Amino acid sequence: MSDKICGFSPVFDEHSRILILGSFPSVQSRKVDFYYGNKQNRFWPMLGRYFGESVGESGETRRAFVLQQGVALWDIVVACHIRGSSDASIRDSELADLDIVLRAAPVERILLNGATAYNLFCERYAAIGIPYQRMPSTSPANPRYREEEWFAALDAVFARGTSE
Repeated sequence: MSDKICGFSPVFDEHSRILILGSFPSVQSRKVDFYYGNKQNRFWPMLGRYFGESVGESGETRRAFVLQQGVALWDIVVACHIRGSSDASIRDSELADLDIVLRAAPVERILLNGATAYNLFCERYAAIGIPYQRMPSTSPANPRYREEEWFAALDAVFARGTSE
């Protein structure tokens, strides 16, 4: 079998209060070399609406945006065999060592973007001691996406006030 495909390094700093974990970068994300690179993915527009700011288009602009907001990004799978962008095809996965982020950042909550991220996270980290929750996937393939669920989960850490 061919070599595994590697995902991205985590994005975090000493101010990151929420860790958002996806499953593994899509083909589009791997092409642009940054998280949630598929233009149809709801992730960046959702975060922009939540924080009331533009997230930009480039990986560097988006990296700066999440760090400014106190958000860390990573994927639960750091390397695997995968066909296309299909989570269902992930095989021989290597899971992230979350201590890399958690030792350096005051993470208060972990949000898992979709069922695959949640299920793989629970295999290793179910007793982590930090609140975590499964979120509806922001993937364009998910018809059950609900932005309100994301906003409520983000509200558990970030105070937005009354403006929407």
